[in-house]
Amino acid sequence: MRFLVDRCAGRRLALWLREQGHDVREALEVQPDPGDQALLQWAVSEQRILITIDSDFGTLVYLRGQSHCGLIRLPDVPARRRIALMARLIELYPQELQTGAVFTVGTDRVRISQAPTER
Repeated sequence: MRFLVDRCAGRRLALWLREQGHDVREALEVQPDPGDQALLQWAVSEQRILITIDSDFGTLVYLRGQSHCGLIRLPDVPARRRIALMARLIELYPQELQTGAVFTVGTDRVRISQAPTER
């Protein structure tokens, strides 16, 4: 799968995803931080699922109708826990990940929805 990892989601998560064989880009590649809307546009331009901790992306997708190729909002937990949660998503929801679903992940639950998209 193709992912764009936001700075707040962490470098360790990005490295782990690469070790699993995924195609990963990191927001850290852009200096200075381009902002949320630009990150979503970058993810769309490269057909990547955006991984973040930031709740502002939900506003962009749901309220402003920003185009996306999938969004995963992980909880603000230690990197080891974020990696475990991401591993579980990949294992349990590969189809939803590949079809642009929006995931809101808590420490003990996952909400999956199909937000509007302009693809």
